[in-house]
Amino acid sequence: MTAKQGDRIIIHGRTVGAVDRHGEILEVRGADGAPPYAVRFDDGHETLIFPGTDFIIEESRANAT
Repeated sequence: MTAKQGDRIIIHGRTVGAVDRHGEILEVRGADGAPPYAVRFDDGHETLIFPGTDFIIEESRANAT
């Protein structure tokens, strides 16, 4: 899966009762849209992530073609 700056990322909770984490991709540091991604989560936390298999990317409307 590839991403662009401004896309939304959703990381699904791994355990029972864990909530999904939602955030905005601030920067794509991998080649051709690949991870790692600099992300600002909706709670304000910012981090660099290499997401596993438990995530999806929602294309931002600005990036939609």
